[in-house]
Amino acid sequence: MALNKFRFNANPAVRRLAAALGGILLSASFAPLDMAWAAWLAPGLILFSGLGTQGGRAFRIGFVAGLAHFLGSLYWLLHMPFTWRGLPIAPAAGWLALAAYCALYVALWVWICWRFFPGSCDTADQFAATSWLRRLAWALATGAFWTALEYARGALLTGFPWNFVGASQYKLLPLIQLAAITGIHGVSFLVVWTSVSLGGAALVLARRPGAQSVWAGAGLPLLAVAGVASFGAGKLASIPAPARELTVALIQPDIPQTLIWDPAGDKVRFQTVLDLSEKALASNPRLLLWPESAVPDLTDETQQAIVRLVRRHDTWLVFCAGTSEPAPRGAPHYFNSALLCNPDGVLEAIYHKRRRVIFGEYIPLVHWLPFLKWLTPIGGEITAGDRPVEFEIQNPSVRISVLICFEDMFPQEGREHVGPETDFLVNLTDDGWFGHGAEQWQQAASGIFRAVENGVPLLRCTNDGLTCWADAQGRIRQIHNVGGDVYGPGFILARIPLRAPGDRHRTFYNRHGDWFPLSCSGFGIGWLAATMWRRKGAKLSNAPGAAVQN
Repeated sequence: MALNKFRFNANPAVRRLAAALGGILLSASFAPLDMAWAAWLAPGLILFSGLGTQGGRAFRIGFVAGLAHFLGSLYWLLHMPFTWRGLPIAPAAGWLALAAYCALYVALWVWICWRFFPGSCDTADQFAATSWLRRLAWALATGAFWTALEYARGALLTGFPWNFVGASQYKLLPLIQLAAITGIHGVSFLVVWTSVSLGGAALVLARRPGAQSVWAGAGLPLLAVAGVASFGAGKLASIPAPARELTVALIQPDIPQTLIWDPAGDKVRFQTVLDLSEKALASNPRLLLWPESAVPDLTDETQQAIVRLVRRHDTWLVFCAGTSEPAPRGAPHYFNSALLCNPDGVLEAIYHKRRRVIFGEYIPLVHWLPFLKWLTPIGGEITAGDRPVEFEIQNPSVRISVLICFEDMFPQEGREHVGPETDFLVNLTDDGWFGHGAEQWQQAASGIFRAVENGVPLLRCTNDGLTCWADAQGRIRQIHNVGGDVYGPGFILARIPLRAPGDRHRTFYNRHGDWFPLSCSGFGIGWLAATMWRRKGAKLSNAPGAAVQN
């Protein structure tokens, strides 16, 4: 059926189908498909599926799109090795609940965008009849609304910043250099603004083929994309040679999650880590990294093995382990910690993980809803740390900061860990929870933005793929890959560029933080307030008796 004859308000089933298609396209822009171009189509398709609707209908259309997107992109939750009588009841419940929760943000976006469109828009003809300047302002507002809602999703209820739209563009290096100024949120804004503008232009052309002003609104975001890409290309072309380098060994033991949960297997899995480390240390790296879950309990035997290893090879070691500290009263506090061990076997610094995994490291509301403990394999909760801790290595002098598990997903977390003299970030994580699939690649794609945002390399040392490192421009420089397998056991040796002595250069984002999403939030609130005020004034002027008073 021709677009110019289609009645957008005629068939709710077609609307929902179009919205679901938009959600599927958005999901396809992330791993495993990595179809980055799909993200430039999906938001516009989702939004215009709700053209002519308001209130609950618009909200439901957005929810369908969001649910299709998050069910498709978070399917890896079903791979968790936690079953009840052989059935993955808890993983399935978590997958459905988390997808439904995240879909609410897409639903709210569609509702807001059409609720506050500047003018009457019950049909495609009315949309096309709206002035190009109003459509341009509205398209900018839709990008701001999306950005503000993504920011909220990354902050509320401990935050779930997974698969922000901008992360789908991680391979487009010139484009993502924008993150050094705006954070990942600027890339999300640019994609959504462009998608909605192009969708609106296509609709206007379908309704008014001779319209000359249609590209006035669509051309601006295209110019913005070209400008950002030009800026990024120039930045990539002017990278100076590193003043110093540090050789680092990253160990990937590939320990099955079921073995990590089995205390009887502690010696076997730790010996695997030691054996791989001996092979890697034959090349004399100055720093050795072990991933999260590589070390069982810090018993005397375990600590002695670590001391013997670092003394024999004269190397620094950063590793994760469970630690505890006495509490003023009650049971001691347990932490998921990163520790720095010097070549003499002395623990020099410790960092306690601050961002805990919901239902993985703590159970919300468990005191009021005790049945929730049956939905998780954890036997107890860990305590959140209260500050970032910078690790300092000597000979040569190097400063690093560690992010544990999914902390590399949080833009603000990465920023707080990078000071004026930080040389690089390290992410120690255990992705064995989710099998061999998209989760590892999705996390890596988002984590790469922490490098660009803060202008420092990022090293990812994982238990079960994807062990790699990216430079300060977000370029993946090296991936652990043995015979085509990124998930198997092994290690990589990497030469990491370091800051020149005295270099305290910091990116705009590192200095100023989340100014962009906060500005989008302020713009969105101002837009909503102005629209409500204008409509209230219009109602008053049209009220009975208004003409007589005038």
